[in-house]
Amino acid sequence: MPIELPPELEEMRDVLRKFTVKELEPLARRIDASGELPEETLPLLARHGYLSMRLPESVGGAGMGLFPYCLMLEEFSRSHRIFALIAGAGGGLTPIAIAKHGTDEQRGKYLPGLMAGTLRTAFALTEPDAGSDNSAMKTRAEKTRDGWVINGRKHYITSAHVADFLMVMAVTDPQKRTRGGVTAFLVDRGTPGFEITRVDTTMGSAVVKLSELTFENCTVPEGAVVGRVGEGFKLAMASLNDGRMGIACSCIGVADRLLEMSIAHAKTRITFGKPLAERQAIQFMLADSAVELTTARALTYDTLRRIDAGKPIGTAASMCKLYCSEMVGRAADRAVQIHGGMGIVQSHCIERFYRDVRHYRVGEGASEIQRIIISRDLLKNGS
Repeated sequence: MPIELPPELEEMRDVLRKFTVKELEPLARRIDASGELPEETLPLLARHGYLSMRLPESVGGAGMGLFPYCLMLEEFSRSHRIFALIAGAGGGLTPIAIAKHGTDEQRGKYLPGLMAGTLRTAFALTEPDAGSDNSAMKTRAEKTRDGWVINGRKHYITSAHVADFLMVMAVTDPQKRTRGGVTAFLVDRGTPGFEITRVDTTMGSAVVKLSELTFENCTVPEGAVVGRVGEGFKLAMASLNDGRMGIACSCIGVADRLLEMSIAHAKTRITFGKPLAERQAIQFMLADSAVELTTARALTYDTLRRIDAGKPIGTAASMCKLYCSEMVGRAADRAVQIHGGMGIVQSHCIERFYRDVRHYRVGEGASEIQRIIISRDLLKNGS
């Protein structure tokens, strides 16, 4: 069942779909073969304005709302997860925080490069003892005459190994902690005392890597603070819904591609003299994926409409992230089963999608965290 979009978003989806098929899909095949990101990827996205969609017009961005941005992530995710990650880094938490809360110097130093694809960034919050429980954060920043000295460790930071600078969250008031005692700092690659001490390859595509960051008496100037001292955690929490909706739409994009591929394969693959499409077991798998995909899209698009209209959404973003991330896992499993041997060999993208989508149930708040958020709201406020 098609979910109706406003004409301008339908037109945008058509443009994004053609761009993804023509420009991104060949790059995705090269990534699968080499495990490396082609050099032309960021300049290509930049030329089409896909690295600055959400940044305000005052800094050279397009000033678009969350719905168009998430639609872009959905379409890019139909090809490869890395394209959504890159576009997300260009229009996600760090650049938006700099645009909204940064100084003129920070905006001039970082935003042009991010929009042009010549700079990359990452967001460093997670620590070995502080994942979903950010109140347990141990990385400290202490005020000195020359600025701030950061000590601590972050880990599982996406794409930090290729970032030119990072936005790092550190405790500046141990008494207040996440209630006004965490500050956001911009730390350039190569700053003395800051090192990438480990790079992890995940179960998904080899091009997506997570890094451990170590800070040992890393001194940054006063001008490295983003926004006000002590308001870093508030700044990060303001982006939670954006991140969850971005994940939800990325999951929808993958599920849509997998269902499309499964239908095509079922029509052409012959077993025992008949196409797979005539087997009831296959028909039921296709039907289940279609029902769940349509449900996910309806919930997510309605939530995005309400966000862009400035309406309260309660825990709807958590519901979208939870449902879509678990939905795409089931869709990927069915797609592997429908494709049989083709679905488990690395020369076919089905196998890569299957591994990549497992990330979505962990990142941006695990499924269990979303369930806690939803259930607490229900017990407090009712249905």
